Amino acid sequence: MYQALKIIVTGRIQGVGFRPFIYSLAKKYSLRGTVQNNLGTVQIIAEGKQAALSEMVQELTFSHPPLAKIDELTTHQLAPSYYEDFTIIASEESGNALPWVSPDAAICVDCLEEFSNPENRRYLYPFINCTQCGPRYTITERLPYDRTHTTMKEFEMCGRCREEYDDPTSRRHHAQPICCAECGPALKLYHTAGDVISGDQGEITQVIDLIKQGKIVGIKGIGGYHLACDAFQEKVVARLRLKKRRPKRPLAIMVKSLAVARKFCHLSKQEEETLTGQTRPIVVLRKKAEGTLPDLLSPGLSTIGIMLPYTPLHYLLFENNELDCLVMTSANPSGFPIQYKDESLHDLADYVLTHDRKIHLPIDDSLVQWDGDRLLHLRNGRGLVPDPIKTNDQVDDIIALGGQQKNTFALGRQNHVIMSPHIGDLDNEEMIEHFESQLSHYRKWLGVEAAYAAVDKHPLYTTTSLAKNLTSHVIPVQHHHAHHVSCMEENGLGEPSLGIILDGTGYGDDGHLWGFEFLYGNADSFERLAHLHYSPLPGGEKAVKEPWRNAVGMLLNGCPEEGKKLSVELFPEKTKQIHIIEQMVKQQIHSPMAGSCGRLFDAVSAILGINHHSTYEGEPAITLSDYMNRRSTHSSNKIYTYSIHTGKPVMQIDFYSMIHEIVQDKLNNVPPSLIIEAFHNTIISCCIEMIQKLVKRRPDLNKNVVLSGGSFQNIYLTRHIQKRLHLEGFTVYTHNKVPCHDGGLSLGQLIIASRAVNK
Repeated sequence: MYQALKIIVTGRIQGVGFRPFIYSLAKKYSLRGTVQNNLGTVQIIAEGKQAALSEMVQELTFSHPPLAKIDELTTHQLAPSYYEDFTIIASEESGNALPWVSPDAAICVDCLEEFSNPENRRYLYPFINCTQCGPRYTITERLPYDRTHTTMKEFEMCGRCREEYDDPTSRRHHAQPICCAECGPALKLYHTAGDVISGDQGEITQVIDLIKQGKIVGIKGIGGYHLACDAFQEKVVARLRLKKRRPKRPLAIMVKSLAVARKFCHLSKQEEETLTGQTRPIVVLRKKAEGTLPDLLSPGLSTIGIMLPYTPLHYLLFENNELDCLVMTSANPSGFPIQYKDESLHDLADYVLTHDRKIHLPIDDSLVQWDGDRLLHLRNGRGLVPDPIKTNDQVDDIIALGGQQKNTFALGRQNHVIMSPHIGDLDNEEMIEHFESQLSHYRKWLGVEAAYAAVDKHPLYTTTSLAKNLTSHVIPVQHHHAHHVSCMEENGLGEPSLGIILDGTGYGDDGHLWGFEFLYGNADSFERLAHLHYSPLPGGEKAVKEPWRNAVGMLLNGCPEEGKKLSVELFPEKTKQIHIIEQMVKQQIHSPMAGSCGRLFDAVSAILGINHHSTYEGEPAITLSDYMNRRSTHSSNKIYTYSIHTGKPVMQIDFYSMIHEIVQDKLNNVPPSLIIEAFHNTIISCCIEMIQKLVKRRPDLNKNVVLSGGSFQNIYLTRHIQKRLHLEGFTVYTHNKVPCHDGGLSLGQLIIASRAVNK
């Protein structure tokens, strides 16, 4: 029986070879009709035998192109129009479905094979791509995703590329970035003084020679410039650190192959699959003790971030086997936006390898880590953004501006939340301009009016003033409530849940700085059931950058006289400053009260002499966490003394006894590794005991527990709290695709705001 169907598909279906795929299915099942892109959907009219239509829909649903992701597929019976053939028709700029854009994808196997084939016309061409790989997000100016709406519109296709583009049987059929050496982008190498080194051939050979000579080369990639140098030349790595103002923070490296990665690091099957997948993120791996990587790449840490080549240009850098391992870090001074426009990098690089394909939207490399069971998303960027997150809440025209550090923003449209890539810390004018530019583009792209804007409750955060310029309806959201709901939303939880939020510092409802919280609630509201006892943070933000101040504040708060004596013993070179801090604490001068897990790690690290000063956010916590991850066995069950005060409506944890015992162990020369292990075990024990006490006090509480906040990047802490809670009969939820740190705040903020708006 001859029938006709109208099939409407939504999801990630543009820029992924979806229409050519539909065309091939139509030919396979002898169907007639049309396929067309419009804003956010692909619409298919298919006519033919009933059985053939059913088989086509079945294959479409379950065997679509690798980059495609179907969100919804609906079919409607039509009266047949009796088409003569099946055709791909021009896109239509109409419709109100959610527009999905494909993330940028690493070079595919087929393109890599052509790239390596001397007989192929795209042999060693640095911009080879097809419908299954290459730039997408970073070149898209507006939707629907057609070449005329991308930065590739400046390159007119040659005859042979046009033939492939128009040929429904070609894997480059409607590949919008299609190009070749005759008609596509070209490389240019120049000295940062302004002299062009080569405008034709030999750029790659010269770049390799320059890197071997110890030069820093700025290399334009998919989402911005990288700074590249030889990872084994410590003098140039040290010089790069000076230029980036990044004295200790780990630098990512790119290695030639999986075999090279295995040479330097331990690799699980999961880690290998992540390294070689289409996303090609930076993967944090454990270094081999016998490896030869310079410690300067990730000073004092047992891990390092490694990625494999993901563009054809990267493969060219390793083509002649002269280089195995390159530092490949974003081209920006620390705390500033990634450079992505075709402008001089004279303050950062010695030479620049650029090209004339414009980047419309910059994006950092994604950063992930396996904890043994699951993939932790530490930074969402290239390859992961901008996939929407489905929600049951009414989120239309609500935006969330995130936090001050590790910022991301989020927008609501048609039961989906779209989160931005990692923006960074909004601490200077350049970063604020970058944030505003990205937000403006997303709003135009998605058609979001921003009737409401959710922000952090901290009155001095940059996002608060920015929100007031966007809308008159600003909704403040408590920092740790946003963390709690972010994890709940990611796991599809709607009913109230317990939450352990271990974090840095966030502005609390009582005006103090929170960060070691036991919450209960959902997006509608929350209760603060327990928290860490407050101690002074002498100098405020200065104490975050100088953790020894934090340690002194905790010691003085716990026992003023003995605390001062112990502080001087620990930090004798700071005696004069300790006296000043003593007066600050007594008179409550610029010493905000804080109860934060992050600051607790800071204090312990300073007491042990590991980090008196922090050169990047979270450095003390990362260092202590690394001590736990580098040990193959954990033999000690030692737990320090702590108190839980249950006499108040909101319970409190007092860790002064623990801090005092850690100081005594330090002064008695107990090995730092044993102290750090006991410290971790104490936090774990305290969290489990507190949850038990809360449930005993309130038997009505739901026994779901979410874990969120930046301290849960600590794999040992997360794994053992989760394991112990499971043994106690709790169901535990953690973050999977949204960062547990402040990069995930905007998701929670938006959902909380949607509930407030729709009450």
